[in-house]
Amino acid sequence: MLRLSTPAVLVALIVSLTACGAPPANTGNGGGDTSEAQMASNNAGESVPAEATANTQPASGQPSSSPGVYALAANSLEGQPVDLSTYRGKVTLVVNVASECGYTRQYAGLQKLHGDMKGRGFAVLGFPSNEFGGQEPGSAAQIREFCTSKFGVDFPMFAKVETKGDKQSPIYAALTNATGEKPGWNFCKYLVGKNGEVLGFYPSSVAPNSPELLKAIEGALQ
Repeated sequence: MLRLSTPAVLVALIVSLTACGAPPANTGNGGGDTSEAQMASNNAGESVPAEATANTQPASGQPSSSPGVYALAANSLEGQPVDLSTYRGKVTLVVNVASECGYTRQYAGLQKLHGDMKGRGFAVLGFPSNEFGGQEPGSAAQIREFCTSKFGVDFPMFAKVETKGDKQSPIYAALTNATGEKPGWNFCKYLVGKNGEVLGFYPSSVAPNSPELLKAIEGALQ
């Protein structure tokens, strides 16, 4: 039988213990640190800060980079400049109106809506347009006389505008860009929130007292 010296046995035992029990260099804590760093990086990429989502649009709303409708200006029906920032903090319904349309009777519903909710920070904004069927041919004075005498309109009315095409007004350009929807006829409606963000588009067939529009207005006023 081969007899090993005591020093040789000790050396062999140390080598065996080192191979079986010692962790590889930089694998234990180092590997854990790398994994945690990668997870943190992945989570950071997937998580969106609250401030980044605060101005994100609804399905039909405006991009967060847009300054909003209330950053724009228009002329009143009488030709006076109006800075729409005066409506910041309010909910508004922007409507292209006309005096000789089958939907002209909606003036009554719009006036009721304005009257019922103006105390809560809501306003209807009327923008006459002659683009659809030539149904708003009159002068500013004639438009004012018509909507006041026939429907008692006292909500803000603005100068006649183009709602689409090469001469589209900046306001309707912003509304179109925000929703992807241009007016298809008179009395189309855009709901604008307190910060000037466009919350939705409603075609002519959606009446001022329709449940879906009233629900949207109530939600925006909260």
